[in-house]
Amino acid sequence: MGMIALLTLVGMLLRWCVSLHSYSGAGKPPMFGDYEAQRHWQEVTVNLPIREWYLNTTDNDLMYWGLDYPPLTAYHSYVSGLIAKVINPDFVELHASRGYESYEHKLFMRFSVFLVDLIIYIPAAYLFFRVLSESSLKKRGGRLEYASLLLYPGLYLIDYGHFQYNNASLGFFVGAVAALMKGYDCFGSVLFCLALNYKQMELYHALPIFFYLLGMCWRQGGILGFIWKISKIGICVIVTFAIIWLPFLSDSTVLLHVVHRLFPLSRGLFEDKVASFWCSISVVFKVKNLVNNTNMALICLLSTVVCMIPSSLQLFINPTPKHLCYALVNGSLVFFLMSYHVHEKSILLAAVPACLIISEEPFMVSWFLIVSVVSMLPLLIKDGLALPMMALTVLFQIMLFAFTNTSPTKLPSKNPFWVWMRRSFYLSLVGLSFLTVVSLSLTPPPRLPDLFPVLLSMYSCGHFCFFCVYFHYCQFTCTSKYSKHVTGKVKVH
Repeated sequence: MGMIALLTLVGMLLRWCVSLHSYSGAGKPPMFGDYEAQRHWQEVTVNLPIREWYLNTTDNDLMYWGLDYPPLTAYHSYVSGLIAKVINPDFVELHASRGYESYEHKLFMRFSVFLVDLIIYIPAAYLFFRVLSESSLKKRGGRLEYASLLLYPGLYLIDYGHFQYNNASLGFFVGAVAALMKGYDCFGSVLFCLALNYKQMELYHALPIFFYLLGMCWRQGGILGFIWKISKIGICVIVTFAIIWLPFLSDSTVLLHVVHRLFPLSRGLFEDKVASFWCSISVVFKVKNLVNNTNMALICLLSTVVCMIPSSLQLFINPTPKHLCYALVNGSLVFFLMSYHVHEKSILLAAVPACLIISEEPFMVSWFLIVSVVSMLPLLIKDGLALPMMALTVLFQIMLFAFTNTSPTKLPSKNPFWVWMRRSFYLSLVGLSFLTVVSLSLTPPPRLPDLFPVLLSMYSCGHFCFFCVYFHYCQFTCTSKYSKHVTGKVKVH
């Protein structure tokens, strides 16, 4: 437990160190950045009636950082806004507080993220550690997973630097996976509903969790066992959604506006230069010009679902904790590569599940996590976070190799595949380092202002496609065993 306490303290220290740097949109009117978006949502929710939170009104200009996350985010903003109003009403004064920047407010906002880590994310990571340490799945007692969940720099660079609350939705998600692995299917379903109702991007993980639960229900033995278990889970999901959405259900117009805000087709196929499949092929084929937004959204939906079917069906046939964790990585990678309107920071939704299988694939997961952080470089440069990104990535890599004892030099030297992997890893790092240096030190040609972000996105996309194929292979080839209690319920090892 001493090691867990030390990891927790180090994780908290690194988070606060990042918070000392700049944030998205600092001193950049008229829209400022994500920091202002979070502050503005507090302003809106505290000062306006709940039915107007997602509506375009005189007091709520949706073109200025209108709410576009599910109700649980809005409730969080409301509670934070109430606290802000007590500390200093100027923080959330309607209209007059736009672009508000002060040392005291920055401290308040940083503490608000820190509090979410303390209440949701870190306890969820610890719960996952406890589940692994008590199960037959353990290899290092879950310490490596806990370390990677807490020290993975991508998450807190975005939350404490760029400024968001991904630790809330991802904390609920990690807690949900831990509960499902422990056998608490209803509790896990409720936690995942909370994650999905905090950020709709948790759809990245929805299909694997659905097929895992469906597979567990199918293995209950008999139609009555199936109906009983799926009914319990279904009731928990429906009740959770109903409670969260209750204030919006009485008015169908308001409800439709909320749904429209959550899935805005007008925002385009991808945002900035992101390491997705569609952004990468747009260098050659201008997809945005060839297909309109509505049709492109349908193509993305169909492509994503089709590519996720093999992993999901395999998980339905083998609903074990190990297969679930692999399927979550595969599903989120497919979603990131193929879905509509992807952000650079959406790679966090694949990186956090990858932390859950790091004991199984320490070298490949470590490599993937490095690429995931560097793929966000254009965003982090814009926010003035390039230096902490480089320092934290190197520190994280040293920590992983120390914990796993699997540096590239210790890979099997006689296995041709791992010989090739070792060489590829070094070449990959050379490429990432080169793109980082040129992005920071050189000015792109005037005719190609986005040259370096495009090169980095294509380079990262190639990596993500490779990792997606590799982790699919791992899911389809990993083995698990089933045994049955006298009650007839399935026990998974």
